Amino acid sequence: MKKNLLAILIISLIFSCKNDNNIKKSIVFEDNLSGQKSFGNEIVLDNAIVIDSLFVKYSTLKIGDSIDAKVIGKVNSVCKAKGCWMKLAMEEEEVMVKFKNYGFFVPRQIKDKEVVINGKAYVKEISIEEQRHYAKDAGKSEEELAAINTPKRTYLFEADGVLLK
Repeated sequence: MKKNLLAILIISLIFSCKNDNNIKKSIVFEDNLSGQKSFGNEIVLDNAIVIDSLFVKYSTLKIGDSIDAKVIGKVNSVCKAKGCWMKLAMEEEEVMVKFKNYGFFVPRQIKDKEVVINGKAYVKEISIEEQRHYAKDAGKSEEELAAINTPKRTYLFEADGVLLK
C-alpha cells in the first residue's frame, strides 16, 4: 500500500512539473562581448527589418490577421508599472509590443533605446477601457485618460523575444 501511494505521489509530481515552459518571467541572456541583452527567447539580428518597413505590411492587414516578423525599432515608452509592454516608433504610428504569454518583461528604463523584437505582428481594435489602462500604466494624467473616448484600430506585436542593443 505504501509503495502504491509513493508511486502515485512521484508520478503526480512529474506531471505537475512538466508544463512549466511559460513560467519564465524574466530570463535574460547577456552577451558579455557586445553588452546586448536578450529577454524571453534568445534572438539574433539575422533577417531583421527596420520598423518603418513593417508599416507597409500593417496597412494591408485586417483586424485579426497576423504575420511573423523580426523588427529593429526605437522604444518610445515602456510600462512604468513593471515593464510588461512597450511601444515602438513607426512612421506616423506606434506599435504596441506585448510579450508572449506574459512570459517576460523588459527594463522600464529603455525609452529611446534600440531593440530587435521577434514574433507576430497583428492589428486589433482596442476598447476605450483597455486604452485607458495602458495610458494609466504609462503615467498619463486623469485629463488625458478622460480624453480617450473611442475604440482605436491599433498595430500590435506579440514578441517571443527582445534583444536590447
